[in-house]
Amino acid sequence: MAWHRGSDILCRRYGRIKINDVRNFGAVSVYLGAKSGKYPDGNQVIVRGADLRVAFDTPLTANRIGADFDEVGLVILGHAHEDHMAGLHRVPHARVEVHDADLEAVRSWAGLCEHYGYPPAVLAEMKTLIERDFSYRPRPDATGYGHDQQWDLGGGVRIRAHHLPGHTSGHCALIVENEGLAFIGDIDLTGFGPYYGDATSSLGAFRKSLAEVAEIDARVWVTSHHRAIYTDRAEFLADLAEFTAKIDARSEKLLGYLRDGPQTLAQLAQRRLLYPPGFSLPYVESAELNSIRMHLDELAAQGVVRRAGDRYELA
Repeated sequence: MAWHRGSDILCRRYGRIKINDVRNFGAVSVYLGAKSGKYPDGNQVIVRGADLRVAFDTPLTANRIGADFDEVGLVILGHAHEDHMAGLHRVPHARVEVHDADLEAVRSWAGLCEHYGYPPAVLAEMKTLIERDFSYRPRPDATGYGHDQQWDLGGGVRIRAHHLPGHTSGHCALIVENEGLAFIGDIDLTGFGPYYGDATSSLGAFRKSLAEVAEIDARVWVTSHHRAIYTDRAEFLADLAEFTAKIDARSEKLLGYLRDGPQTLAQLAQRRLLYPPGFSLPYVESAELNSIRMHLDELAAQGVVRRAGDRYELA
C-alpha cells in the first residue's frame, strides 16, 4: 500500500494502455490495471496449467476481467494488503494461500489490524475505506506457505515462492519457472520508492530483499504497480538501483532536518519523509512515524544520530 506518482513508462514500451489490456508469456497472462496498475489498482497475473488455473493476488482489475479470473482454482497472495485482496470476493470457491508471516492478516480483520499496526481511530477509518473501495472481506480459510514452496499446475507449469520481506514480513516473489517470469509484487520500482510503513514492515529486511531480487533467475519481471512488465534485464536492474537509492535519499533528508536542531519523532513526521505536505489518507501519519523511526534506528546504529530524551539529534 502506497501512493505512487505518475509515469508513462509502459506507454513508451507498449503504446497507450487500455482497461484489461493483456500481455501473454506462454502459460502466463498479465492483465494491466488502470495506469498500468497504479495504486489503488494493480496488475493481475493469471497462470494456466493443465490441471489448475492460478491467480497471483487479486487487485481491483480482477473485478473487470471476467471468466478468466473467476474460474481460478487457487489464489496465491504475494503479501497481505487491501489492494491485493480486492478481488477475493469474486472467487469464494478458490483456495487462498499466503506466506505464513502474513497469514493472520488475510484470515481476519483483527489480524490485519496487527499487520497495519495503526491507532484504533485510524483502523476504524481504514475498515470503512477498504470495505467500500476494495470490497474487503477476510478469508478465514486461507492457508500458509513458506520460502521455496512449489506448486505444480500440470503440463510442465511450475510456480515457486521466494521470500522477500520488508514491505511486509511475508512479502514474496512468485516465480513461474518454466516461463522465466518473476512476479515481484510491491518491489514495484516506482518513483515513490520502497514502502515500509506498517507494523510488520522492516527497513533492514527490505534492504536485503532488494539485493536478493536482483539475483533471481528470470527473463521477465512483473510488478504489482505502475511499472508492470520488464523484459530487458539491464533496464530492470537500472530501475531497481534507482528504487533502492530512495532509501538512502530518505536518510539524507532526515539528516538535513536534524541539521536544523534536535527534533521529536512527531516533529519529523510533520515535516514528512514519504508523502508530500498536504497529502492525506487515514494511514499517512502512521506510515510516516513508522518509517522515520526505522531510519532513525538505523542511523543511530551507525553512530550518526543519537536520542536525547524525546528528541533526536546529530551525533
